[in-house]
Amino acid sequence: MPRLSVAVERFPIAGRFTIARGSRTEAVVVTATIVESDIAGRGECVPYARYGETIDGVRDLIAAQSAVIAEGATRHDLAGLLPAGAARNALDCALWDLEAKRAGKPAWQNANLPRPVPLITAYTLSLGTPDEMEAAARRENSRPLLKVKLGGEEDGDRIAAVRRGVPDATLIVDANEAWSEATFPENMEACERARVKFIEQPFPAHHDGFLSGKKNAIPICADESIHDSASLDDIADRYHMINIKLDKTGGLSEALKLAQAAQAKGLGIMVGCMVGTSLAMAPAMLLASFAQYIDLDGPLLLARDREPCLRIEGSKIHPSTQELWG
Repeated sequence: MPRLSVAVERFPIAGRFTIARGSRTEAVVVTATIVESDIAGRGECVPYARYGETIDGVRDLIAAQSAVIAEGATRHDLAGLLPAGAARNALDCALWDLEAKRAGKPAWQNANLPRPVPLITAYTLSLGTPDEMEAAARRENSRPLLKVKLGGEEDGDRIAAVRRGVPDATLIVDANEAWSEATFPENMEACERARVKFIEQPFPAHHDGFLSGKKNAIPICADESIHDSASLDDIADRYHMINIKLDKTGGLSEALKLAQAAQAKGLGIMVGCMVGTSLAMAPAMLLASFAQYIDLDGPLLLARDREPCLRIEGSKIHPSTQELWG
């Protein structure tokens, strides 16, 4: 009989992680473990207040599924039991992991996906003053792909400062819903001058109609505006790309459906993450075959990762071993 347990774990962030919505110094994750016949499957999620989630609420929602898990509920049943979000993600990934270990076959094979390979992940520069961000960029000048957090006054100065700090790196920008129609043209021009590859979520979700039908010089990527495949049709005429995160989709199962649907619509894909450990990044690596960009730098932002962890060399992230996940 499968047994479910849930735990809240805390991992210190290296320094401070700042975006337009605030700062934090630790990553708080919720981990689901499902044990059957001495085989354990694990999944990690990061509850996100932006989506109305709390640590205690997600922990309790996962724990409340103990009875159905004991009765043999599978990942195919989860969509009928839980909404898309962090709690379902932890359970879905734990069940993928359990299936793989039970079958003695890696999760990528069970999903009929190509074998994962090492990939370059974006590395995130936190929001700060232009001088602070230029200094941070110079410290990370060996990284080929940087994601720049913007979100307020001086965004034009910030992106120019980062480009001075790293003349050759590929830059992507995340505004975290902080731009307005009034600031959009000026910020776009600044991003063009800095040779930014794409801009993530400039406007608040549900207030992004300004983007409908626009042909911008730089592609626009949806993050907060897209959660699962059911929300894809609503945003397809506003964005050129989408950011797929397992904590939004409710796990790998729905993320695969969303990736396939987005690909069919001709949308570009980035695989993203919340600030979590290697256990959260490992299942997301399976989406890489659909994606043009990978942003799975959560463990790189931590002062310490869990053990075992993913092997990361500079910005190159290697696929998971079975000891970690899948």
